[in-house]
Amino acid sequence: MIRNGVFLVALWLATLTSGCALVAPHYSPLLENVQRLKDAAMQPAKVGNFTSTPDKGNANPISIRGSSLNSPYEGSYAKYLAQALEQELSLAGKLSPDAQMEFSGALQKNNISVPPMGSASGDLAARFVITRGGQTRYDQVKSIHDEWDSSFVGAVAIPRAQERYPIMVQKLLSELFTDPAFLQAVK
Repeated sequence: MIRNGVFLVALWLATLTSGCALVAPHYSPLLENVQRLKDAAMQPAKVGNFTSTPDKGNANPISIRGSSLNSPYEGSYAKYLAQALEQELSLAGKLSPDAQMEFSGALQKNNISVPPMGSASGDLAARFVITRGGQTRYDQVKSIHDEWDSSFVGAVAIPRAQERYPIMVQKLLSELFTDPAFLQAVK
């Protein structure tokens, strides 16, 4: 009787934590970021090429307890970052395909950790480059570390981590948009 109960609990846990392919939510702009861009004395800009630096901490897809979290933008987290930046610039009225100023960069860290016990966390880092007329005006790496409540149960922890990804990108862009050197470079 006890063996059957243990077997059923093990089967139930395996079902809850079994690997499957998930897709990160599409990016939703953060109003505070849009307002920062509106308030900046910023020239119009366009978004150029974003790449992804191959590294163990720069996952694509991101593994979350045996499930794979993929980017909804052609399966690329570098494109996710570029799309996020385009959306923020567009809503602020600062995006122009003919602009002299161009944003580009490279995603360097892209990772989520969801342990069975304790808090979950995520790390993002990206190099942002701003050029105008062929001259580099800004070239810096921005990074964030984010933590949130998790759960032992995979059916709760995995969707929480999935939903957290756009928030991590919002925070990374906020780091960029509040940097005084960035604000000087975009004038």
